[in-house]
Amino acid sequence: MAGASVRIDKYLWSVRLFKTRTIAAEACKKGKVMMNGISVKSSRTIKAGDEIDIRIPPITRRFKVLDVAEKRMGAKLTPDFIKDITPPDQIEMLELARLASNANRDRGMGRPTKKDRRDLEKLQEGDWDL
Repeated sequence: MAGASVRIDKYLWSVRLFKTRTIAAEACKKGKVMMNGISVKSSRTIKAGDEIDIRIPPITRRFKVLDVAEKRMGAKLTPDFIKDITPPDQIEMLELARLASNANRDRGMGRPTKKDRRDLEKLQEGDWDL
């Protein structure tokens, strides 16, 4: 499909970055999907060569569009259509967040309290005060 373009929400769903097209459209609506540093609406069309930033707290993932696809594909086919070019420092930050979330609670302590849950959400969204 060289030279073709497709809606960004449909593309993000087809390359399996989001589970449903509705969730992909919501992410665009909330400003979590950006192209060239600008938030995009779900109706924005993309083409091969575009770079997409997706804010998934606590990091921002970056992808390069290699080819466009309208139909959802198997997971093994996605590397032909999209390439993950997330900077290494962002991936390291994700690993640190995972380790921090596991270190706070001992195994067998039960469910987190409402305060614990709010603190965890604040940490994951990056809203903590330094």
